[in-house]
Order: sequence, then C-alpha cells, then structure tokens
Amino acid sequence: MSKKTLKELTLKDNFLFGAVMSDEENCRRFLEMVLQMPIEKVEVCQEKYIHYHPEYKGIRLDVYAKDEKQTHYNVEMQAVQSSVLEKRTRYYHSQIDMELLLRGADYAELPNSYVIFVCDFDPFGEGRYCYTFEERCVEKTNLCLKTGSKSIFLSTHGKNDTEVPKEMVKFLNYVKADLVESIQDFNDDFVKQLQSSVQFIKESREWEERFMVLHEMLRDERAEGKAEGKAEAVLELLEELGTIPENLREKIIKETDMDILKQWHKLAAKTISIEQFLKDM
Repeated sequence: MSKKTLKELTLKDNFLFGAVMSDEENCRRFLEMVLQMPIEKVEVCQEKYIHYHPEYKGIRLDVYAKDEKQTHYNVEMQAVQSSVLEKRTRYYHSQIDMELLLRGADYAELPNSYVIFVCDFDPFGEGRYCYTFEERCVEKTNLCLKTGSKSIFLSTHGKNDTEVPKEMVKFLNYVKADLVESIQDFNDDFVKQLQSSVQFIKESREWEERFMVLHEMLRDERAEGKAEGKAEAVLELLEELGTIPENLREKIIKETDMDILKQWHKLAAKTISIEQFLKDM
C-alpha cells in the first residue's frame, strides 16, 4: 500500500474512493451517472469482505451496494493496469452470486449485479470512456443471454467526449487529476459534492484512524502471505524426500516467524531425509 498520508490521497487511491463512496448519496449519484437510469435509494455495505470458503481466495471490495430493486453493485478503483483485470470481473461476479443465492433458493431469485471498474488508464486501448460487457450470442449478436450480470469499465483516458454524458467526462477528469489539480473547479455539481466529501474525510479524526488501521492490517496480511509462501517452499523440498508426518506439516504451516522459516528452508534444501530434518530443526 502507498506510504502517502490521508491528506495526500486523491480519489484514485482505493481507501479514499471507498470512503467517499461509503456515503450513500455519493454512491447513488455515481451509479446513476454510469448506468444513466434513476435509482431511488442505495444501501452501501461498509468494508465488505467475501470469503465463501477457507480454501478459496477471498476478495475485499472497495464499494459494495444494493438499490431498492435489490440489484447489487461492486465498484472498484483501479489505478494500475493489470493483465488479469478481466478475469477479476468473472471472479467477483461468481463470488457475489455464491453469497446471494442461499442453499435451496431458486435461481430466479438471483438478483441483477454489476461489477464496475474505474480505471486510471485505458483497459482496452480503444479510446473510450466507458466499456460495457454482457453475454451475447456469437452467431447472432442481438441475442443476449439474460443472466442479469454486467461488467463495466470506466477509463480516465477516453477520447469519445460526444458519445458519453458530460458529467461522466468531468467525473473521470476529476479521478485522473493529481492532488493539486483535484481541488480546481470542474464546473460540475457532482464533482463539487465529491470534493466536499474528500475535504470532510481528510479533516476527520475518525477517518484518519481508519486509514491507520488499514495500513496495519495490510502490513500484517503481507507478512502473513510471505510466511505462507516460505512454509510452502519448505514443504515442497521435504516432499521430495518422502511422506511428511502430519504433525510436522502442521508445525511448518503454523509457523509465522520468517527467520525460523528461512532456517528451515535452508535445512530442507541440504538435508538427506525427513528424519534428519526433524533431528536438526
């Protein structure tokens, strides 16, 4: 995570984007702007984390909301281009569906869902501000599979100004702006509303504390991930020597001290047997 302070963040930073969109009126107006349809009410789920099964990859969502029609929305800020961005939309849709459809429920009860990425780059290189994807028949493109799910990518590097709403262009220009540029007048009511929310968040002691907590949490997650990776490396070396006793496997997996794991890794690399490893560890 960036070492910026809260006051140095702009809307393209995930924390600030999530904080601003936790305001339900901000989120509602954003969704109306993107979808170009009226939305009466939006309920935002704070700091949503979906972890459907302990063996599956969990996802932390920037913004997770639903409207009065029970349509669900996942909105993500993406400042850096990623080669797996499209696959992430697939995974996000599937995880949301797994959570929404309770065991024994009918598929007809599955609500509509949108996964929306706000990208500070052009994800497809076509110079468009907005790319909307839904499932269509290859042989007959006007035939649409009515799954109720759509994926939308917004780009701050669009060039087709006349083909999209002016408010969307101004919003994306605001997202693209650096810290100094972000406080200028964009001549747009929605952007002014967002700027006011940003100012409030940056002056809030409560949001400052949340920002620090997130820093600590992400640092712990990174440390945990490194430990898991090193433990797996130790086990891979030992597996080449034979069957690893379950108590030894459990001990290695549960170890979180990186210095100890590094020592075990060096030992596993040169040991001649699992018995010798147990004797020397």
